[in-house]
Amino acid sequence: MKRLHSILVMLIAAVAQLTILPSAVAQAQRLTFHLSLKQPGNEATTYQLREQGSQLIAEQQLPLSITKEVTTDGERQVLSLTLTALERAYYNIGAILPTGFVTDQCEFYLPGFWYHKNLRSPREAPSFHTSRDWTFREDRLSSPMTSVFDASSSQTVSVLRVLDEPAEALTTHIEGDVILSGRSSIGYLGFEGSSGKASLAFGYPYQETPRRYIRKLQLAAPIRAFARLDKGESVTLRWIIFRYSAKDFGQHVAQAWQQCVDELRPKPLTPLYTPAQMKGQLANYFRKAYVDQYPIKYHSGHTLRCDDCKPYPAAQLGFCGRTILNGFNSIEYGEQTGEQGLVETGQAILDSYLENGFTEGGYFKDEVRYHEPLPADKEVVHSIRQQSEGVYAVLHYLRYEKLHGRRHPAWEKKIRTLLNRMLELQKPDGSFPRKYRDDHSDVDASAGSTPSATSTLVMGYKYFGDKRYLAAAKRTVDYLEQNIIAPSDYFSSTLDANCEDKEAAISAVTATYYLAMVTKKAERQRYIDLCQKATYFAMSWYYLWDVPFAQGQMLGDLGFRSRGWGNVSVENNHVDVFIFELAHIARWLSTVTAEPRFAKVCDVIESSMNQLLPTPERLCGIGVPGFNPEVVQHTTWDYGRNGKGFYNDIFAPGWTVASLWELYSPTRTSDFLLH
Repeated sequence: MKRLHSILVMLIAAVAQLTILPSAVAQAQRLTFHLSLKQPGNEATTYQLREQGSQLIAEQQLPLSITKEVTTDGERQVLSLTLTALERAYYNIGAILPTGFVTDQCEFYLPGFWYHKNLRSPREAPSFHTSRDWTFREDRLSSPMTSVFDASSSQTVSVLRVLDEPAEALTTHIEGDVILSGRSSIGYLGFEGSSGKASLAFGYPYQETPRRYIRKLQLAAPIRAFARLDKGESVTLRWIIFRYSAKDFGQHVAQAWQQCVDELRPKPLTPLYTPAQMKGQLANYFRKAYVDQYPIKYHSGHTLRCDDCKPYPAAQLGFCGRTILNGFNSIEYGEQTGEQGLVETGQAILDSYLENGFTEGGYFKDEVRYHEPLPADKEVVHSIRQQSEGVYAVLHYLRYEKLHGRRHPAWEKKIRTLLNRMLELQKPDGSFPRKYRDDHSDVDASAGSTPSATSTLVMGYKYFGDKRYLAAAKRTVDYLEQNIIAPSDYFSSTLDANCEDKEAAISAVTATYYLAMVTKKAERQRYIDLCQKATYFAMSWYYLWDVPFAQGQMLGDLGFRSRGWGNVSVENNHVDVFIFELAHIARWLSTVTAEPRFAKVCDVIESSMNQLLPTPERLCGIGVPGFNPEVVQHTTWDYGRNGKGFYNDIFAPGWTVASLWELYSPTRTSDFLLH
């Protein structure tokens, strides 16, 4: 009787799910379509379309015939719309896919741009704070997909655009209804939720509603583009609709990413340079960016102009500057190549930080400015991320020096003091504040940057053999598992925004990897499982396709391919080369978890991130060879200057050089942790 009751409960649950979400075939039948037509000089007119056999028609005569075709393979369904012009027409066609899900119970996912409801961002960025209905250009997204996860039924629906031959056209206006100047392959994807029920929205060509996101924390008037189709011409548009079950939002993101990899099948590029050639060019940054006239010596790493790359009178320990890490890179490379000047300048940087780079409380000075003083209340403000990045760099340096028979007891004492102070800073729940003062009073108690400290503590344990550091690192992951990985809420690791971001996910990947490398058996497996979950999320930020550029947009003229590059955050909508250790970790994880897609995408990343390296023969829009660009503006968003297809006029090459250097130093971390 008890067994019969269990079977009945299961059947009732299954029926309930079927009533909540129809099959993929039924979804296609419930799709609604609309067509907007524009005559030059006139307002656009929108028509609701209905099905008549395989045709989509309106109540009025249209200058287009529209054929709908649906093919189904299990729960994978391909929707094709073929438009044929009976006379010249300027059109925008869209579709709405109702899911039946209640909006308030849903989380939305548009890869590399929208996670959950984007509620960690303010009203000035796209989020549910501003609207529950949004559509976006496809080139904002790391994969051209829109999707929804319903927590109440554990069901998901996704729509993925089938890519056309890439093309982009410039427009004379940037808002309102605009007619494209030529062919564009860019459509739009989004969702609607204001009715109380969630629907997915998609169409072609692009539109952005109810607002466009044009630069950091700045929304602007919407846009709707119209493509031209001459009499007798046809165009076919395709989308794939998927339906899955997922136990949580994180699993939905993982499944969606897997599907995108399988459908888009990104191929590695033919690399322009070998790793040795990359380092040979990047080393010019160490030569040309070196500043020695201040108490702290450094490679000028942020607030440089792209056109001349002249040094700036400020140094940042981590984040954008990565001054100590690049100092170590300079030493290591100089000794490998016999360039003594690089060794001497790198050592001078390390020596100056040892002498002048610490506060009275034993922490690194996160930033120093020599053109203007920092505000008094900022002199003693630290970020856990920058402190961790500083310790990471010094411990790599100390291990390297020890292997070469050189010891630095003064440095070891400084780092032990700092690590011990970090133990005092750690909260009872295992977390660390994002920003704090020398006296450990919080400036920003947000704990999203906690995993930044994990890898540093593990490294401290490996170098000094102090088990307190390992215990503290494990406590951070207890916090991380419950508050970041389980809810898939990766946020606040980038220091110039406090939102969902790629770097927070990478920090979680790195933290769990480091612990997996120094633990055994069941404990190790726990960290591997957590690392895998975080890696799916981190990988979701990386482009699996090539966004198109128009002629005259520098990136397109250079032949830039966006696949393998990662979008930055919900608020900073550009791509960059932030990778550091992620590729090495994901490649290792591909083996230990039998997930081949990680390795495949790593192949793409590693082959792609050298495309904009400035060399004497190919400067790529940068004034000095080796100063790798930072803000690569691949969509209609800018950091203040220039827009799609160009860089911002100000950039931070310190971290880009450090990131690429680590990409092409694949065993640095494993050598530290395993030996």
